[in-house]
Order: sequence, then structure tokens, then C-alpha cells
Amino acid sequence: MRLRNKPWAEDKLKQYPQYVVQEPEKWRGKWQQLFGNDKPLHIEIGTGKGKFITGMAKQNPDINYIGIEKQPSVIVSALDKCIEQELDNVKLLNVDGIRLAAFFAKNDVARIYLNFSDPWPKKRHEKRRLTYRSFLKLYESILEDEGEIHFKTDNQGLFEYSLKSFSAYGLLLKYVSLDLHHSDYEGNVMTEYEEKFSLKGQRIYRCEVQYRKKQAGKPCSMPDK
Repeated sequence: MRLRNKPWAEDKLKQYPQYVVQEPEKWRGKWQQLFGNDKPLHIEIGTGKGKFITGMAKQNPDINYIGIEKQPSVIVSALDKCIEQELDNVKLLNVDGIRLAAFFAKNDVARIYLNFSDPWPKKRHEKRRLTYRSFLKLYESILEDEGEIHFKTDNQGLFEYSLKSFSAYGLLLKYVSLDLHHSDYEGNVMTEYEEKFSLKGQRIYRCEVQYRKKQAGKPCSMPDK
């Protein structure tokens, strides 16, 4: 799908510093100061138009959220949602997620959401997948010691690859669903893509994984479907 260019988007993002953090490097290790509280911080990499991150912020006022999206013409829609809903526990970063370590220090983040990431299906593009081991190492550098990744996709191949990647890295598989919308999982907030895929009857895959010290962990919960 071709991205509709919005040449005015960058200017609008600058007009709302209460939602769009202009110089995120300055807050590395100090995000609690920016939010003005000590609530846990959850981030979404590739937040798109913001349906998920704003929905989560509204549903969980006791958690701070940051949505990361590099396309100004896309994240401006997330900004519109923040303005409309007057959310005080969500911020937006118009940056490339590959630079996470420049914006967050170790222990800054409690949870990372990866929703409907580009599957990069060709083998030669494996290193671009957001669940490749180099990205898992990057996430580890900003997460709390027992921080989590929550991952959703409609792509079975990417999901299977990701489960293997998580396991090979030593992450604890806490939850796995092979058909999220026909499971007993409660509290799901859909993304724009998820809503579209669901209407087409496509299966949604979801898992939760946790970083841990190199020791015996709890067994993985069995898939519910």
C-alpha cells in the first residue's frame, strides 16, 4: 500500500510537544521525570496510526506508553488520537526504532510491543526482522531485567520464526496463541492492521516472552488453539 504523503505533518508534530517528544535523547534514563510519575513504561515499535497505543493508554491509566514511528505522515494520525482523547500517559517519538539505545537506558522500559511488523520473508533479509537476535539484544539493553516482549502478527511464517528466535536467545515463553481472536485472552486492543485482517477472517498469532537470567525457568504455557 502506497503511503499518502502529508507535507504538513512534520510541522504539526512540532506544534504538540506535550505529546511528541522533540529531542528524546535528552530524556534517556529520565523518562519518569518527563511523565512526572514513576509508573512502568511500555513502548510500541512501529506504532502506525496509533490505534493500539492510544487504546492501551486509555485502558491502562496506571502505565505510561510511548509509541515509536519513523513516518511523519503516519504518526500524525496517532497524534490526532492523543489530542482527541486528551491522554496524559502517552508520548510519541517520530524516530527510527533501530536507534532505541540512543533514547532509552537500561531499565527504562518494562515492556515492548511488536505489532504486525514487516515479515521480511526472504532469507537474505532475515537480519531486518524485528525478532532477529540482534534486535533482541537491542531490546535487552533498554528493558528491565525481567522485561517482556508482546508480539502479534498475521504472518504464520514470521510467528514460527520468532518463536524459534526467542527460544534460541533464551527468552521465557509465557503465553502463546495460534488464534488470538478465538481464544480466551482478555483485554486485547487491536491495531489498524489487526482490525482489517480480522474482518477478512485471517488468523492472528500472539505471544508474550520474558527476559531472564540464565537459569531454569517456568515451562511455556501451551497454545490455546
